[in-house]
Amino acid sequence: MSRQKKWAFLVASVCLMMVFTAACNSGGAGNTGSSSSKSSTGTASTSTSDNGVITDWSKQPEMTLTVFDTLANFAGEQPGWFAKLIKDKFNIKLNIVAPNLSGGAQMIATQMASGDLGDLVVGLGGKDYENAIKSGMILDWTKDGLLDKYGKNLEKYAAQALDANKKQYGGGTAIYGIGHNVGTGDGPSEGADMTFGPMLRWDLYQKLGSPQIKTLDDYLPILKKMQEMDPKSDSGKKTYGMSLWSDWDGDWSTLAKVTAQFYGYAEGDGFNPGDMILTKADGPEYQGFLDDNSYYMQGLEFYFKANQMGLLDPDSLTQKFGDVSNKFKDGQVLFSQFPWVSNVYNTPAHTSAGKGFALVPFQDEKVYSSGFNPYGGQWIWSIGAHTKDPARVMAFLDWLFSPDGVQETSIGPKGLAWDIGKDGKPALTDFGKKATANGDTPVPAQYGGGTWKNGVSALNNATLTTSQINPNTGEPYDYNLWNSTLTANPDPVTKSWREAMGVITGKELFVKNNQVAVTKPFFNGQPAAQEPSNIKLKHSQVGKVIKEYSWKMMFAKNQDEFDQLKQQLVQKAKGLGYDDVVNWEVQQTKNTVFTMYK
Repeated sequence: MSRQKKWAFLVASVCLMMVFTAACNSGGAGNTGSSSSKSSTGTASTSTSDNGVITDWSKQPEMTLTVFDTLANFAGEQPGWFAKLIKDKFNIKLNIVAPNLSGGAQMIATQMASGDLGDLVVGLGGKDYENAIKSGMILDWTKDGLLDKYGKNLEKYAAQALDANKKQYGGGTAIYGIGHNVGTGDGPSEGADMTFGPMLRWDLYQKLGSPQIKTLDDYLPILKKMQEMDPKSDSGKKTYGMSLWSDWDGDWSTLAKVTAQFYGYAEGDGFNPGDMILTKADGPEYQGFLDDNSYYMQGLEFYFKANQMGLLDPDSLTQKFGDVSNKFKDGQVLFSQFPWVSNVYNTPAHTSAGKGFALVPFQDEKVYSSGFNPYGGQWIWSIGAHTKDPARVMAFLDWLFSPDGVQETSIGPKGLAWDIGKDGKPALTDFGKKATANGDTPVPAQYGGGTWKNGVSALNNATLTTSQINPNTGEPYDYNLWNSTLTANPDPVTKSWREAMGVITGKELFVKNNQVAVTKPFFNGQPAAQEPSNIKLKHSQVGKVIKEYSWKMMFAKNQDEFDQLKQQLVQKAKGLGYDDVVNWEVQQTKNTVFTMYK
């Protein structure tokens, strides 16, 4: 998700300093280039090569890495199968510090002020990243030959991204990290499903005769009939067409903004930091968020109309994503903006009964795709300059970018959730089939225990794009794209959808109908410009007004009130400097990303 925002700003009472205190390293393997080390039992290690490079980290003393992760939605020690996996390979534990859970930008500023960002730094970008480098808080990977000794996979599979970081931030000589989601190729970079839908309760849609859906508004009367057909959830609660959440909002309502992604636009341009303009994925076109008929405004009006029809969950403003996810599980919601949200309803119990969500795009849709980016995205992986064991952190990061690391991070240890079949190709094990269908599946103690979903890596940042081919298996990293998965006997809902659509996957449907807008990677060797302080201040003030009025508009009591609120929103935002912010962002985009189209 290269143009993704940090949507998950969940709130929790976690004290950052306490977390750091608890995350003190328990020891280190020594400096880069150490020719030998002692194991935790004092036994001389034989895990080094002739040139002194450590080759088997499992024999090094145990240590805990402090991970300062601006993207994580989990704080504390990584649990479960991923913890066991990296403990076995590197003898490390991860203690994750998550600003998302404890103050966001303010906590990042606090940590920056402390001068120490921990051992592994995840997702830091923009001005904070540049300041961290200038302040000496980020390690140069070329120092003491660190990258050459312990970064062979990074150099092999992400060379352009390393070079990009060197040019953008290292003056052409130093390397201070690597961007996220590195990938090469043409076409949409997503897996079997695109990031966006829309998804409908397929069984109810079929009972209605699968009516044609030409425009976004066409969903509304269909959802009304579906609601009347299935008015109660599994637990007997009232059903709604759609249920929104506000805890992922930035300077606007995230769910209303997703309407733009249905039309091939997204916030910002994927390179510069602005988010007050919507830019087209595959052309030099943009909209201001508050343009009279922008896709954002259309999104607000779509949900307003839904509310007028009794389709919008009244809890939408106050509830969080987790609340909505539980409502999907219960069958309380009939429409979703994303396949990964509604898939929680598609349990074996539901699908075997013929009930489940499936992709039903509208005729005018042109779904947004982030595309492949060999330079890496803006959520940067880097190493803290004060780490006691840069070699081990480098080796761990290198593994995350290796074929084995990408594969096992995404679908678990080989032998547990997947394995190589008799045909030499990867396939889910019986356990893997259960776990991917139900995240609450218990994990055997030998693999870390707990449940499957609780053991998933909490780092929450991509390394290599998983739709690429794993050179070790000859198939994509994403198990949803494995031949064994695509040719497996589908559940009744999937079987019915494939027969109706004439394709195997959602991505194939969009591509077949020429309904995808794919972003092109941009790189000019320079870091993106940062907002001047006066623009940043106006941006913040305008964003608060947009978010506040967006929710008021969606829940306006009638069309007159909606129109009045819309007028007030534009007037207030412009009074706070909205036009100045938009003009600044447009100029940056024209100076950079749009030059690709000249």
